[in-house]
Amino acid sequence: MYKYNWQQPDWPNFQYDLSVLYDDLLRITEKMGFISGKLAHFTENLQTEAMLDFMVEEAVKTSAIEGEYVSRPDVRLSIKNGLGLDREKLRVHDRRARGIAELMLDVRNTFKESITDTKLFSWHLMLLSSSINPNLRVGSWRIHEEPMQVVSGNYTRSIVHYEAPPSKDVPKEMERFIQWFNDTAPEKPQAIKFPPVRAAIAHLYFESIHPFEDGNGRIGRAIAEKSLSQSFGCPMLLSLSQAIEAKKSDYYAALHLASTSNEITAWIRYFVSIILQAQQEVETYIDFVLKKAAFFDRFSDLLNERQLKVVQRMMKEGPKGFEGGMSAKKYMVIADTSKATATRDLQQLHEMQLLKQTGGGRSVRYELNLDRL
Repeated sequence: MYKYNWQQPDWPNFQYDLSVLYDDLLRITEKMGFISGKLAHFTENLQTEAMLDFMVEEAVKTSAIEGEYVSRPDVRLSIKNGLGLDREKLRVHDRRARGIAELMLDVRNTFKESITDTKLFSWHLMLLSSSINPNLRVGSWRIHEEPMQVVSGNYTRSIVHYEAPPSKDVPKEMERFIQWFNDTAPEKPQAIKFPPVRAAIAHLYFESIHPFEDGNGRIGRAIAEKSLSQSFGCPMLLSLSQAIEAKKSDYYAALHLASTSNEITAWIRYFVSIILQAQQEVETYIDFVLKKAAFFDRFSDLLNERQLKVVQRMMKEGPKGFEGGMSAKKYMVIADTSKATATRDLQQLHEMQLLKQTGGGRSVRYELNLDRL
């Protein structure tokens, strides 16, 4: 009995039934148009800021899925350096942050290009050239004879969730994958009509081969983003990894199930739900940015310097808001002022309905009133 998808006679001829997914596939296309329309109201600076925010989010979250936590400020600085957004390039201390940022930029800048083994090797070098493991093979396919396994638990009681094709088969498997990816691109011989379907298959196909010693998940998600960008004809403004990381266990469960059969309707359904969730995050972000811009146009002249500084700091946290809410104590630190002044300023902002109050007494907290904005 065959245990894994690549061991089965029909590999890699994936089968699926889209009849149960047509509504969601159409929703994704409609949302793309809706998001593009809203972005048209952004100034060039706001569009650049939005692009930067989502690239940083994707870089941080795709690393977090693999249990690697990179410096968000260093990721942001690395991307800004790469985009030439600062007058001079500033030093980035976290080399891993610099590597994942370089990968994100290259995925965005070269989305129209076909995939080649040379491109995948360069991505792997970007991602892992700073690895402290001297034995890690970087910038080439794995060659070790021992099985490439996805395992949980410890050495006394481990569970093998998946075993990839042996290393000796990786070159021919990747040659076939690369050919499939390029042939299924828009206007190519075997073009796949629905962008989410191609992205879902591309990610699963690559992960099933697991061609590198490390970094397969991050590069596999970059391939999914590249696939979407090619199919929609523009770099994506979304973070698939943010949606995946929110329920990471569901991601691994879906991958595990998909690795046992080449009938992958359930996997595509899962991946479509991730894209829809990522699009919802984009819509929420765009609404927030538009409200923020309207706020400063309407109210900035009515606030004193301290209030403006604190509100700007709260806005910096984005749609999810300032963690734990704004308190008088936090206000004192940000505005460098006394408790009495902080309390008075906050109360005034509340009376203007720019802040919502929760709790009471020493536990009183304030949040931005986005409905008012």
